[in-house]
Order: sequence, then C-alpha cells, then structure tokens
Amino acid sequence: MSDKQRKVLVVDDEPDILDLLEYNLSKEGYKVKTASNGRKAVEVAARFIPDLILLDIMMPHQDGVETCRQLRENTDLYNTFIIFLTARSEEYSEIAAFDTGADDYITKPIKPRALMSRISAMFRREEKKKQKSSRIEAGNLVIDRTSYLVTVNGEQVSLPKKEFELLYYLAQNPDKVHSRDELLQNIWGSDVYVLARTVDVHIRKVREKIGSQYIVTIKGVGYKFGLEE
Repeated sequence: MSDKQRKVLVVDDEPDILDLLEYNLSKEGYKVKTASNGRKAVEVAARFIPDLILLDIMMPHQDGVETCRQLRENTDLYNTFIIFLTARSEEYSEIAAFDTGADDYITKPIKPRALMSRISAMFRREEKKKQKSSRIEAGNLVIDRTSYLVTVNGEQVSLPKKEFELLYYLAQNPDKVHSRDELLQNIWGSDVYVLARTVDVHIRKVREKIGSQYIVTIKGVGYKFGLEE
C-alpha cells in the first residue's frame, strides 16, 4: 500500500495543532480525520480504521494513555500504528506510553517535515517486514508472521504488535543471544528513543502469555529464543 492510500487519525485538544497536522498530512496525500479528545478518538477510530493514529497525551476528559489502552482493545486496530504527541518529557510518561501499546513517542513542539519523514519511514519498515513473512514453530508454539497470529497448544494467544514483533524477531534466530540495545534498534528503530526497561517489560508480558520456557534470560547480556531443557 502506498502512502497516498494511508489513513491517519490526529487526536489533540489544541485546534492549531490539529490544523497544522491535517494540512501537512493531506499535502503528503494521506486521508486524514481529526478528534479533539480521547473519547471521540475511540469512536472515530472504530469507524475509520486508520493505519496510523497521532495521539496527544495531555487531554481533558480522557488522557492519551487511557485512550491508547482502549484503542488497543479493538482487534480491528491491531495493525494500526500509534504515535504519542506530548509536551511532557518525564520518564514515567514514556514508559506508560509504550506499556499501553504505543509505537513511537514524539515531544512537542512538532516539526512537520521531520514528523512526515518519520511516518513515511515507519510505513516503509512495515512493508519490508511483510515481505519477509513466514511461519515459525517451536514445541507447542506457532508464530505466523503473515497473519500476526500466535498459538500455544492450538489455542490463539493475543499479542499487541510490539510484543509480537519482539517474539518473532527472537524466534527467527533461535539460540542466538540478543542484547537489549539490539532489540531496541530492530524492534523500535534508531529514530525512536526508548528505555532498555521497555524491552524487559515487553519480554515479561510475552512470557506471561505464551509461557516462560520459550525466552531465556542471559544475565548481563540479553535474551535468546529456545526451549529450556
């Protein structure tokens, strides 16, 4: 799918920012809808099914973190990217953003050209990943990259996008040890600032869903995929 066919939902309580982003995205050929608060965003997203959501954190009635959590509960939005836009730089805001399923985190003031470039790069990376789709089986675990499905003992397990990509990346190279820095680079990208703790949080969540035996911790180094003896 080309960028000109992509759909973007912009969510912010500041009219000037909505106008700025809508103008620049439309100029790049994206189909754009806007929402001025989190509750409205959930409603619009359910009908619009955007490829990307630009989501402000600090909003009245319902903040961006809670909105993101609700958006990720909608299975129709499983493949939708969510980028947080915020004036806040506190560490806990970043951690909360990624814990609820955000793909990126951008601090205001927004630079439209840089943002357009980042969005385009994100979509390009996604297309490359789709071209390498395949199926991986290990014990009772099946990971299907084409359909984004994971099954354990024949039962489907729901993994948010970043958790799925982390598991799939590890499973592609079984028994190879991956450092946190390598995982950050390959799952989140070099243009996204993410704390190493985010990797640990995602690993913990994946283990809770598929079982702890598939991902091994190598103390002081990182993680590897492989069934524990």
